[in-house]
Amino acid sequence: MAKTCIKFILLFAVIFAIDQTIKLAFLNGFSWQGEFFSLELTLNRGVAFSMFAFLGENLKFIQIALISALAGYVFYHKKFFCEHWMPFALMLAGGCSNLLDRFIRGGVVDYVAWHKWFEFAVFNFADVMIDLAVVIFIFQGLRTAKKEKNEEK
Repeated sequence: MAKTCIKFILLFAVIFAIDQTIKLAFLNGFSWQGEFFSLELTLNRGVAFSMFAFLGENLKFIQIALISALAGYVFYHKKFFCEHWMPFALMLAGGCSNLLDRFIRGGVVDYVAWHKWFEFAVFNFADVMIDLAVVIFIFQGLRTAKKEKNEEK
């Protein structure tokens, strides 16, 4: 369990630091315009696709509650945590980094804007890590289900 916690903390810290470093580059004026997508600073006061922006300042407190509930669940169920520490680290690091933005910048710093053939939501590295965590959870769940099915035979 101790080794798993150390790996979790290290991955969490690396993802959090990478995300905040990238965001600082955009806050300091970096931008790039491409044919398919652009890298440009956007402050998102909502969540994905700017949903729930009407919640204003309350959104960060809702996010604190959700992150706290996830962290509490993860650390309470030690076996589950040990089996899935990596996606939890990715998800919590991304969520905490975006939460920090809400507190110190008034919204989440987003910067990847897809604009070829269709307009897509502007997003950031933390969002990608959260999505990657979901994909890993699905993959791990399917693998576990397949393993259990094979054991039943």
